[in-house]
Amino acid sequence: MTGRPARPGAGAAEPGPAAPLLIACALRIEELALRSRRDRGAPEEHAVLRTGMGPRAAERAVARALAAPRMSGAAVLATGFCAGLVPGMHPGDLVVAEETRDPRGAVGCLAAGPLAEALARAAPGRTVHTGPLIGSDHVVRGQERAHLRATGAIAVDMESAATLWTAAHTGDHAGLRPVAAVRVIVDAPEHELVRIGTVRGGISAFRVLRAVLPAFYEWHRSSLLPRR
Repeated sequence: MTGRPARPGAGAAEPGPAAPLLIACALRIEELALRSRRDRGAPEEHAVLRTGMGPRAAERAVARALAAPRMSGAAVLATGFCAGLVPGMHPGDLVVAEETRDPRGAVGCLAAGPLAEALARAAPGRTVHTGPLIGSDHVVRGQERAHLRATGAIAVDMESAATLWTAAHTGDHAGLRPVAAVRVIVDAPEHELVRIGTVRGGISAFRVLRAVLPAFYEWHRSSLLPRR
């Protein structure tokens, strides 16, 4: 597993206060998974945001959320389900983005390697993949999957790239706030999704997403915003 470790603070200065945490997902079933457990490790100031489907909905919802004073400096983690692009992937596997990509460009993700390790601890037995996560404005099928794989991307979804792009370009903390994307595979080259609510892969992905919530909090604790 590879990734970019968080940069330690300079000198002996004490770390600043923990940033709030905004966890963004698109679907009601994803939101349910994220809200269906309570953990002592949750940050004092955090929120789960259901953006709705598609990049435009994600962009609007995240921009509104970060405009709220209590979330203005929030670390942002995009999560939910995705389609895997690499042969051999299975429903329930996890994807940690080293960067997200869409037509506007790429956004690098903080500490992808340590985050992948935390996810492996939270969901033992599940394979964790790291690499580029590409955004789409529609559900990807058939040959288009191979075309996206040829760009180097390992997975695709409709909201992560828009979420992280918005987070990286919004407010006083633009370019400084920690961002990450973690997705659970429901659709893979040998396991094409038909309907998320009725297939075994969707049920498995729900359980995995629910199980890995503590890893999101662990990532957040290690990803304090630098003082300004």
